[in-house]
Amino acid sequence: MLCKVTIQDQIYEYESGTSFEEIARDLQDTCEHTIVLVFEDGRLRELHHHLKRDCEISFITTADKIGFETYRRSCSMLFLSSVNRLYGDAVKNVILHFSVSDGFYYTVGGEVELNEKEIARITKEMRTMVEYELPIRKHSVNTFEARRLFTEAGMQDKAKLFRTRIASRVNLYSLYGFEDYYYGFMVPNTRLLTAFELVPYHDGVVLRMPRRSDPEQVGEFRPSEKLFRARIESERWAEQMGLSCVGDLNECVVSCGTRQKILVSEAMQERRIAEIAAQIQQRPEVKFVMIAGPSSSGKTTFSQRLSVQLESKGMKTRCISVDNYFIEREKLPAGPDGKKDFESLSAVDTRAFNADMSVLLDGGTIRMPTYDFVTGKRVYSGETLSLGEGELLVIEGIHCLNDALSAQLPEESKFKIYISALVQLNVDEHNRIPTTDGRLLRRIVRDYRTRGYSASQTLAMWDDVRKGEENYIYPFQNNADAYFNSSLPYELAIFKIYAMPLLLQVEESDPEYPEAKRLLKFLDYFVGIPVDDVPADSILREFVGGGCYRL
Repeated sequence: MLCKVTIQDQIYEYESGTSFEEIARDLQDTCEHTIVLVFEDGRLRELHHHLKRDCEISFITTADKIGFETYRRSCSMLFLSSVNRLYGDAVKNVILHFSVSDGFYYTVGGEVELNEKEIARITKEMRTMVEYELPIRKHSVNTFEARRLFTEAGMQDKAKLFRTRIASRVNLYSLYGFEDYYYGFMVPNTRLLTAFELVPYHDGVVLRMPRRSDPEQVGEFRPSEKLFRARIESERWAEQMGLSCVGDLNECVVSCGTRQKILVSEAMQERRIAEIAAQIQQRPEVKFVMIAGPSSSGKTTFSQRLSVQLESKGMKTRCISVDNYFIEREKLPAGPDGKKDFESLSAVDTRAFNADMSVLLDGGTIRMPTYDFVTGKRVYSGETLSLGEGELLVIEGIHCLNDALSAQLPEESKFKIYISALVQLNVDEHNRIPTTDGRLLRRIVRDYRTRGYSASQTLAMWDDVRKGEENYIYPFQNNADAYFNSSLPYELAIFKIYAMPLLLQVEESDPEYPEAKRLLKFLDYFVGIPVDDVPADSILREFVGGGCYRL
């Protein structure tokens, strides 16, 4: 039976039972980037699915967010399958930790030494598997069977994960004799996985892959040593608490042991804030503490908690936001897309900012502006600001690490802090939790509570937010004197309770539905925690409410 397939207003005819992979091969030339998934009548499908009826399909490529993550996930399986092929059950000792410079950082325990020779062997095996166009097969097993399989394979994180899983079945993928579980869809065939490379890094290896902006090319390797150390430290803290993966956290919740874990997590974070305050105290020439970080990293609460620590050491503080120095809305520059660019440094009146900060540095008094986001104008209400002897100004804003913001201020007068929410937990040994997912859930919850935005509205803005971070925050993170991780190992179990009802409101017809559904499936891994035991000064209170600080 012939099926009519509509693609971008063109009608094609294919036999019933034809795979979407075959259609994608036929029409790959119509797409600039590699096709990895399709929407069939609005439903996201992997390419191994087959035609059953007339339908309308659209292609998802590696330039699309979902397609890009599918490519990276599939490359990870290619790497793990190659390790399995070369070293047998040593693959159970492979841990995917986090992202490093557009790639994934892995370590391999046991007797495998990841020297340059062995990395070259793994790379050759991966290239061979790509050349042979090996299928990545998907099949379903019941949850009990999945637990048994992974327990026997020595993958204990996965076995823990499925102990609290309510769904009765689990989808597994297999490649060249290696079987594993993955959080998300995969490509159907290794032939699509052409752009990657392995590079040794610290005690492990980085599987480098393209950036979404150029999904066919692996770019320059530019790791941040400071960020890497911060991530390793965060992992070590989580391990110290016995919370390395989602299964660990769920077991803790089920056994009613979360209160102590919450208190210890918060204490560790407070200790780090105290350490940063001590660093600042050791530099008496510092007058400006400048804090930058991506969206929903908790900059505002962190600023106030740091101020408390500084004051406990005898230093008085004042807090301001760079947002108060925005230029008037009608004067905002337009970006390449013609829209007003609220994220770039040109949206800030740097001349006024530097002039005011210089006056403060010289012991003078300034009139303090406030930006009215309703009218889009900077206003002066008569409030003044001056800095007394030993008093510090804590400044929060996305451009604080960019020297162009404070070019007229002496470098020794500034102490710069980079803050981000670097998720410590992984789903399991081979499935990471992207830091951006943690921040996105924070923002969904806060936007609804403080601005009345729906989850759909927040999701629709997120790509633009991320582009702003890539352009205006990440390039300057190495300028920081200190790093602070605002993520807490238990927080995703808190956000599950707040975010799921909001995500469930996203309609199937909504363009943001696939992303909402992905997040819902992700949150389903967690056993929820009520917010009652979260302290009033916790960074999480900035998002869920009930905090002690004036935000």
